[in-house]
Amino acid sequence: MIVILAVTVTAVGALWWDHQRTVAATSLAPAAAGGVGTNEPAVQATREPGFAKLKGKWLRPDGGYVIEIGSVEPGGKLEVAYFNPQSIHVAKAQASAEGAATKVFIELRDVNYPGSTYDRVYDAGSDQLTGIYYQAALKQRFEVAFVRMQ
Repeated sequence: MIVILAVTVTAVGALWWDHQRTVAATSLAPAAAGGVGTNEPAVQATREPGFAKLKGKWLRPDGGYVIEIGSVEPGGKLEVAYFNPQSIHVAKAQASAEGAATKVFIELRDVNYPGSTYDRVYDAGSDQLTGIYYQAALKQRFEVAFVRMQ
């Protein structure tokens, strides 16, 4: 158990450090790219602050559920796959910014998932997606977290 914890802490630390380097490089890109007659890169960065950091596989350690965020489209629409352990249909997936918070909303529509939702907030300090899972079939809410797998 201690070895698993040490490997997890090391991996999260390495991902955080790499993320910090990426954010620093990305924040310089609009100024460097600032072509004559357009400020679109700066506007894009303001509208979608760091949604790219959401890409990857996320594990819910308490049950083995996996969210895989493959891409982020302009406007925050997410391409998401959800596994429990088999694939569950994702009806809607959206990223948004609320103040300094990066939020993720995922709606599941499948057998035993009649509109179940995840309302997530990205926690940069722990590199986790935390928040409420609404299990629609049971009409219950649960506080859950997802940790980055890759």
